[in-house]
Amino acid sequence: MNREAFIRVAEMVRKEFLQVFRDSRMTRMIFIAPMIQLLMFGYAVSTDVRETRTFLVDHDHSVVSRRLADALTASHYFRMVGRSERDRDAVDALDGGRAIMAVVIPRDFSKTIARGASAEVQLLFDGTQSNTAIVARGYAERIVQDFGVGLRDVPLPAGVALRERAWFNPDLSSRDYNVPAVVGSLVLLVCLLLTALAVVREREIGTLEQLMVSPLKPIEMILGKSIPFAMIGMFDLTLVTGLAIAWFRVPFQGNFLWLLLAGLLYLLSALGIGLLISTISATQQEAFMSSFLFFMPALLLSGFMFPISSMPAAMRWITAFNPVTHFLVIVRGLFLKGAGLDALWPNFLALLVMGVVLLGFASTRFRKTVA
Repeated sequence: MNREAFIRVAEMVRKEFLQVFRDSRMTRMIFIAPMIQLLMFGYAVSTDVRETRTFLVDHDHSVVSRRLADALTASHYFRMVGRSERDRDAVDALDGGRAIMAVVIPRDFSKTIARGASAEVQLLFDGTQSNTAIVARGYAERIVQDFGVGLRDVPLPAGVALRERAWFNPDLSSRDYNVPAVVGSLVLLVCLLLTALAVVREREIGTLEQLMVSPLKPIEMILGKSIPFAMIGMFDLTLVTGLAIAWFRVPFQGNFLWLLLAGLLYLLSALGIGLLISTISATQQEAFMSSFLFFMPALLLSGFMFPISSMPAAMRWITAFNPVTHFLVIVRGLFLKGAGLDALWPNFLALLVMGVVLLGFASTRFRKTVA
C-alpha cells in the first residue's frame, strides 16, 4: 500500500470513528450494552441448582426418615416447601408447579434399614423443567446414597477409598464455564451488528454513492469499514474479559496474548459475515434481522448452551464450520485450563482459515456491490 492509499484508508477510518461516536445511542451500544449483558448473563446463565423446591411425603415418621430429610436440606440444593403423609399431595404439588421434586419415604423405612436390607426411597420430578430435574436428580441420588452408606454397620473394606477431583474448574462452577462463552457471544454480536448496520446506513442516507465516486478503491473502502469495528471489537473483548475476571472472579489461567490473537482471528469471521449481510440487505431493519438469523443458530451450535457430543452426527459436522465453536474452545481452554498454542493450535488454525475465507468472499461481493 502506497502513501496515498494509506492516507485515504486512515481518513476513512477516522470518518467511521467520528460517525460512530457522534451517535450517542451507538456509543452506548458499543461500550455500555456489553457490560450490562455480561452482568445479566453472568448471573442468569447458570446450570447450578440451589434451593430446589421439594415436597416430602414421609410415611415412616421415624428418626431415620427425619435425618434423611435433614440431609437433603442441609446441602442447600433442596428446600422443603411442604410435607404430608399422602401421596396425592406430592402429585398436586408437582402438577401445580409448587415443587420440582418430591421425595416419598415408604413405611417401615427405618425397620428395613435396621434389618440390613435395602430400603427404597422414591424421587419424583417435574419433567417440564428437564435441565433442573436432571441436575437435581444427580444431587439427590448422591445424597441418598451417601446417607445409606453412613447408616451401614459394616465399614467399607480397608484400603479402599474413593477420592474425586475435578482436574479443571475444581468447584464445578457453571459460572466459571459459561461466563467466558458469554464474552465470545457478546463480541460476535457487537461486531456483526456494527459492520452490517454501518454499511447499510451509508446506503440508506446516500453517502455510499458519494464514497463510490471518490478516489477510494473498493479494497480501501473495505479496510476503512473493517478496521474501526475490528478495533472496537478488540476493545470490547478486553473490556468484558476484565469485567469477567474482576467482577465474577472467573479464574484466568492462560496467556492474555493468546486470547488477543484468538479474538483477532475470531473478528475476521465476524467482520466477513457482517460485510456479507450488508451486501444482501437494503435497509437497517433487514440487516438487523439477518444478523440475528445467523447469530442464534451459530450460538446454539457452538456448545455454549448444549454439549456438541449430544447432537446428531450431521449437526456435529456443522459445528466444525462454526467460528463460535472454535473460539469457545480457545477461550475456555485459556480461562480454565491455562492451555497454550500446543493444545489449541487446531482451533486457532480453523479460525484463521474461516476468517480469511469469509472475509475474502464478503469482500468480493462487497466490491461488486459498490462497483
